[in-house]
Amino acid sequence: QVQLVESGGGLVQAGGSLRLSCAASTRTFSRYAMGWFRQAPGKEREFVAAISWSGLSTYYADSVKGRFAISRDNAKNTGYLRINSLKPEDTAVYYCAAYLSTTTPVAATPVAYNLWGQGTQVTVSS
Repeated sequence: QVQLVESGGGLVQAGGSLRLSCAASTRTFSRYAMGWFRQAPGKEREFVAAISWSGLSTYYADSVKGRFAISRDNAKNTGYLRINSLKPEDTAVYYCAAYLSTTTPVAATPVAYNLWGQGTQVTVSS
């Protein structure tokens, strides 16, 4: 069973930056589309960003466009989410997710993803 492990979360001040990482326990990571989702207390899990198997296609929620950047390094079996200009409303648990796919577009709905990490907490102080 493929496992995803996130890291890089923490407590940051508003305006700061973080880079989240998602390490996959498979050498065939390049066959997977990958996404990032977040869930704030009392709210549903929401789509943040996604990237195709090749890294050539990226997708973002409107609320994070221009501040978030998703990327991947298939040689390292790792995906990333760069978060700039953090806002208090970005506070949430961030999850990476993946599913087997070498096509585009990449899904933005959680139900399409069958692999999930345990989540990493991002807290933004004002």
